[in-house]
Amino acid sequence: MSTDSSINFHSELDSFAFTNEKEVANWLQAILEKEQKEIAQVNYVFVSDEALLELNKEYLNHHDYTDILSFQLEEHPIEGDIFISIDRVKENAQTYGVSTENELMRVIAHGMLHFMGYKDKSEEEAVLMRQKEEECLELVTSFIN
Repeated sequence: MSTDSSINFHSELDSFAFTNEKEVANWLQAILEKEQKEIAQVNYVFVSDEALLELNKEYLNHHDYTDILSFQLEEHPIEGDIFISIDRVKENAQTYGVSTENELMRVIAHGMLHFMGYKDKSEEEAVLMRQKEEECLELVTSFIN
């Protein structure tokens, strides 16, 4: 499953098929252009909670569940892999009272924002990250019906 050579989507789950690949890739390209960033290649991989937990343990020595892990290989142009737990996205959507699609788009944008240099460790960084996520979500409706 891929769109062009720069943004690719893969599902390791039989129970999840990602749709709108081309539209989402175009949306991400628009975000990159707005931020004046260039991309070499970014792979989004949709996995289970357990698969992401194993990656979190192996590479970051963290023993908790998370919705996303980003592994950036290059900063200029942007290159890396983003792993997203579909289980966590679904649970977070229920927790925050939003659609699963809305939460998935937020997490997809979140990963790309990390690659563009935005952080979320401090409270100040997290506020800016949420602002950027909201800007991205406002833009997504122009690409996905």
